[in-house]
Amino acid sequence: MKPPYSTELVTDEQAFAGLAPAWDRLYQRCATATPFQTHAWLHSWWLSYGRHGRLRLLLVRDGVELVAVAPLMAVRRPVPSLVPLGGAISDYGDVLVDDAHGERAVGALTEGLAAAARSALIDFREVRPGGAVEQVFEHWRGPRRRVGDSVCLELPAVPMDELVARLPSAKAQQRVRAKLRKLTALGVERQAVRPDEVDAALHRLLELHRLQWQGRKVTGEHLRPRFCEHLVRSVGPMVRSGDAVVTEFRLDDDVVAVDLTLLSRRLAGGYLYGAHPRLRERKADVAVMLLDACAEHTREGGRAALSLLRGNEPYKLHWRPEPVVNQRLLLARRRTAPLLSAVVCDVAARRRGKELLLRWEQRKERAGGGGT
Repeated sequence: MKPPYSTELVTDEQAFAGLAPAWDRLYQRCATATPFQTHAWLHSWWLSYGRHGRLRLLLVRDGVELVAVAPLMAVRRPVPSLVPLGGAISDYGDVLVDDAHGERAVGALTEGLAAAARSALIDFREVRPGGAVEQVFEHWRGPRRRVGDSVCLELPAVPMDELVARLPSAKAQQRVRAKLRKLTALGVERQAVRPDEVDAALHRLLELHRLQWQGRKVTGEHLRPRFCEHLVRSVGPMVRSGDAVVTEFRLDDDVVAVDLTLLSRRLAGGYLYGAHPRLRERKADVAVMLLDACAEHTREGGRAALSLLRGNEPYKLHWRPEPVVNQRLLLARRRTAPLLSAVVCDVAARRRGKELLLRWEQRKERAGGGGT
């Protein structure tokens, strides 16, 4: 009979740093893992965004080998909770479980989480359907709830020609093919950045991102020094390990766009890009250019999906992607069940508020249109 797995709750930041080799091996053995669960991404995120004393890493080992990890942190608001590391800048949250250890590892992780939670709610945000933490949810013996979270949009992992063929009309397909020919005629060239050049390329990406959004509403976090530090610190190792690719686009020998795509066994996700306004001035379609590059990364890795990640912006919907709703998994002990109920009520109230606001805006638009 195999000895039971050991569990450990790590709260020391230096110990977190030292887990990288074992964590990376576990990541490779978890088929559902996304790039947002790599050690490089999460440890870098902690250095930029973590708060002293809040780290909670639950480790499960078989002997000395890591077979499961729940990367969490403690928060006090809106209710005392354990939440995934990665925060708002990460599109997916999850745990890591060694596929070969299956049920036993999940069971040990679930028991460890119940012990670690104490008087806090466990709140897993942005879980991609099929994520490893869904197994924990199924094993959980206390109160639990599943609610919808953000919507991600996904395309099949097929060549660009097949993505174009998905468009709803022959005319739309012709327009995209014309845009691809335009990029070729302009002489736009793309090249994956070497690992030793990633840091400089990311600085260019963020500068181009700032430039492209100048004078318009932009995600403010992307312009902050701590985000830049996180991106530069994490992406270099991820490029070296094959978990990310940075692509530069050149026009007349100048870098006019830089794209960061994150990679895992099952998907490629276009995370962030920066493009010089000069491209639009030259009538180059930046969205088509980026999707063409991302489709190539997806196809080369034998992945199942090309994720456009969170958000349903109109330029994404043009490609007829499949909406995939992330899940929010709430786990409580019996004494913390009131916290779970409070969060579920808050989610319902916010959803209702958004629906009412949307109806009001639609009514306002109709009233305005009737008066012209």
